Amino acid sequence: MRSVCILLGFLWLILPMTGVSTPTAAGSPDALASMQHKLQLIASNRKLRHPDPTRTSCTEQEINAYLSSGAMKLPSGLRSVNLQEQPGIAIADTLVDFEQLKAGINSSNPLLRVFSGIHDVIVNADAHGSGGEGFVHVNSVLLDGVQVPKFVLQLFIEKYLQPKYPQVGLDSEFNLPARIDTAVIGSHTLTITQK
Repeated sequence: MRSVCILLGFLWLILPMTGVSTPTAAGSPDALASMQHKLQLIASNRKLRHPDPTRTSCTEQEINAYLSSGAMKLPSGLRSVNLQEQPGIAIADTLVDFEQLKAGINSSNPLLRVFSGIHDVIVNADAHGSGGEGFVHVNSVLLDGVQVPKFVLQLFIEKYLQPKYPQVGLDSEFNLPARIDTAVIGSHTLTITQK
């Protein structure tokens, strides 16, 4: 389910899917340890016949410490990811190596030439989860500070992402992992409940 650009909008939703592994580097050790503990609780809770519906909240700092630690394998081509959460919105600021992402898939379409080399990419997406389903709507994608027109982004998705990740689009719907029932983005937080 991982990809780039579009998935950046919902990396916050898939963190629990990856489980907990040993980090190779870390931002804040306390934030990383806290995030690992929360992921262990989520993983344990999902195994229960009747999971505890108590909310689990992860801060922006915890999520980013986990992403930068190496504990979560990022999709090919993503060199770094930094998430910001605002109510109902996830903003992913990342460095993307498009040559690695495209992995030998070429296009003669001149509109897609912008997706070459290494660039800063910022994805702004509305995202939430309810009833065990995750929903993401990509509002905008900036490539080195320049907004990518939606029709060009759609061409990119169809050519490079959907062959690997057929469910990915500007609007995506998917099953939430780990028996997560709801996922709500607040101000610098992600709060989930399991059911």
